[in-house]
Amino acid sequence: MTLQEYDYARESPSKLAASCLLLALTMKNLGGWTPTLEYYSGYSAQDLHPLVKRLNFLLTYQPRDKLNAVRSKYSHRVFFEVAKITPMDMLKLEETLTSS
Repeated sequence: MTLQEYDYARESPSKLAASCLLLALTMKNLGGWTPTLEYYSGYSAQDLHPLVKRLNFLLTYQPRDKLNAVRSKYSHRVFFEVAKITPMDMLKLEETLTSS
């Protein structure tokens, strides 16, 4: 989704990927940013928090008329229906990020 958003072009691809992973882990309640993830990514959880919040905002307030093919593709069982997962509430996300 970020490929079509100009605001994300200035972000490092590795930081964007790490932030997406942290958001996914948080959304699925699979734990937080571990020392191993920090070591191999080179990013601490605090480095990623602002971008994680922006990504969740993008998921929450995305226009429904854009990226219909992508949404349709990732709504299928083959892709674990990830497009159907509801974004986190912004306050709950903030709470979760600051508590970890």
